[in-house]
Amino acid sequence: MITLDEVTSKDGTTITYHRLGDGPGLVLVHGVMQTGHSNIELARALAAVFTCYVPDRRGRGRSGPYGPGYGLQREVEDLDALLDATGAQHVVGVSSGAVVALRTAIARPALRTVVAFEPPLDLGGTYPAGWVDRFDREMAAGRIPAALVTGMLATRLGPSFFNVMPRAVLELLTAMMLKNQEKAATGGEPTYRELAPSLHYDAQLVAETTADLDVYRSVEAEVLLLGGTKSPAHLKAVLTALEGVLPRTRRVDMAGLDHSATSNAAMRGKPEQVAAEIRRFITNP
Repeated sequence: MITLDEVTSKDGTTITYHRLGDGPGLVLVHGVMQTGHSNIELARALAAVFTCYVPDRRGRGRSGPYGPGYGLQREVEDLDALLDATGAQHVVGVSSGAVVALRTAIARPALRTVVAFEPPLDLGGTYPAGWVDRFDREMAAGRIPAALVTGMLATRLGPSFFNVMPRAVLELLTAMMLKNQEKAATGGEPTYRELAPSLHYDAQLVAETTADLDVYRSVEAEVLLLGGTKSPAHLKAVLTALEGVLPRTRRVDMAGLDHSATSNAAMRGKPEQVAAEIRRFITNP
């Protein structure tokens, strides 16, 4: 059974979350262009072993708005409030959610384990500057396909063919993809059109990680660095860099999987395979 509940963060923002399963508490923090529902099949795959808490990060889904002063600290406060309310001691963070999970582990030494799936840290200017301004202009003009192309090119999370095709063609293909996804959307799966504004805010989080690699040396939790062998090289480089600074860490590169691995099956995810690695790590420290 899945139940819906909410917690109030430090600044008064409501964070809504689903609860399912039975066992030790585990919070699953979603990533870029996602809501909690985007990883609900991963939570279901873990629910036989853990009580899973699956929040919508602020500004997404049923949770409250980003609010003034939004940044990484607000996201850490949101997760901290949920951990306080549930007593959970295990966190799985996906993409930008993994950045939030790792930074929360610094502020919360009692956290036992963190699974960090491909956190997009900005190491030495990994991401180009200035793209968010263009993205914001395109969003303001209602050119959502163009804005998504801008974001995918900058973050290098789009398909490999994005790097060689003319931009006009990419925008046309993206517009077609949006229409097809909206027609097929069922069961609460969020659409990319709905989630497009979140790219601006996740870009802000990534920008805050520039040159802060050494801060993760103070993480006391056991950390599993999780990724896919088909994921972009810059995300693999982040996992390698974190291996060198985290005091208590393991790394698993899942064969044949990419950055969509934690997503629901309809979004090309492989949640059962990811869940198997998470269970193995937490139950066999």
